[in-house]
Amino acid sequence: MVAGVLLLTAVWVFLLEYVPDDWDRRMLHENPNRQLLAYTFAPAAATVLAVLLVVGLLGGWVLAGRMLAPLTRITEATRAATHGSLSHRIRLPGRRDEFRELADAFDTMLARLEAHVAEQERFAANASHELRTPLAISRTLLDVARADPNRDPDEIIDRLYAVNGRAIDLTEALLVLSRADRRSFARERVDLSLLAEEAAETLLPLAEEHGVTVETHGEIAPATGSPALLLQLTTNLVHNAIVHNLPDGGTVRVTAWVRPETVVLTVDNTGAKVTPQLAATLTEPFRRGAGRLHTHHAGVGLGLAIVKTITRAHDGTLTLVPRPDGGLRVTVELPASAPPADGTGTPYGRMEP
Repeated sequence: MVAGVLLLTAVWVFLLEYVPDDWDRRMLHENPNRQLLAYTFAPAAATVLAVLLVVGLLGGWVLAGRMLAPLTRITEATRAATHGSLSHRIRLPGRRDEFRELADAFDTMLARLEAHVAEQERFAANASHELRTPLAISRTLLDVARADPNRDPDEIIDRLYAVNGRAIDLTEALLVLSRADRRSFARERVDLSLLAEEAAETLLPLAEEHGVTVETHGEIAPATGSPALLLQLTTNLVHNAIVHNLPDGGTVRVTAWVRPETVVLTVDNTGAKVTPQLAATLTEPFRRGAGRLHTHHAGVGLGLAIVKTITRAHDGTLTLVPRPDGGLRVTVELPASAPPADGTGTPYGRMEP
């Protein structure tokens, strides 16, 4: 409509200006004049403008409806997600345009959000179950002590002490998991090879108790992150490798090396054969490779879950691969730390086994 009005205005101003304004001779073929042209052309122009208005409104309404129909589906999916329905998907058909890309991105976000919520729900249920177990055991022991005053109190105290220690370990593991997931830690330059040596030395008594030999090899592997969390990561990996090993004569091999842009830490252990399906689930919270039976060093079922969370918080990747001869190879790959600007960084070297 605006374009039509402007066009007619331009015609009137720039063309009719040169038509004589003579109303006395009214025959158009004799002497065209401005009044006669306006009298003849104005009704037709008004009719055309009216048709343009109607067609423009109806056509624009239809076209806008067709163009905005994908946004309506996206809005409905958003409202469904707002009310807690994360299983709904848009699945927008048609050619791959901006609306299709937006819908696909929204579906991907919903899928990841649904998986995250389901993981959190499973985690909450498992944590509640794990925390309820020591509390129920403690209550049972107290009931037994109350019902039988002559029972040896030292035995009950020892069992209560062990149960309470397990509850404390579980609570501390949950706190570490939460802290790593929030990424609320300061980042420093850390050498993974030194952390591997420290973890091996700390767990040496446990390895000797299980008859397992721990070997450390590799290069200096500088990364950037939290020294405490990365030490927790390394300790958890070595601890799991020792506990889930052969009954006697097992081996744990810890290796660190450097790639062009990343540093890699691998922990290999001997042991029973692990299926790929089981290896894919070992990083889930409270999942244990040997089932849910508790032993003295069985842990709380959060070892690899903490490793996964710490690795993700440091923008790294965690890979679990079953070894053909039995056991597991766990690989942690983290972004390499840039050398110090003043050039005082320690050059790469070799670690002694």
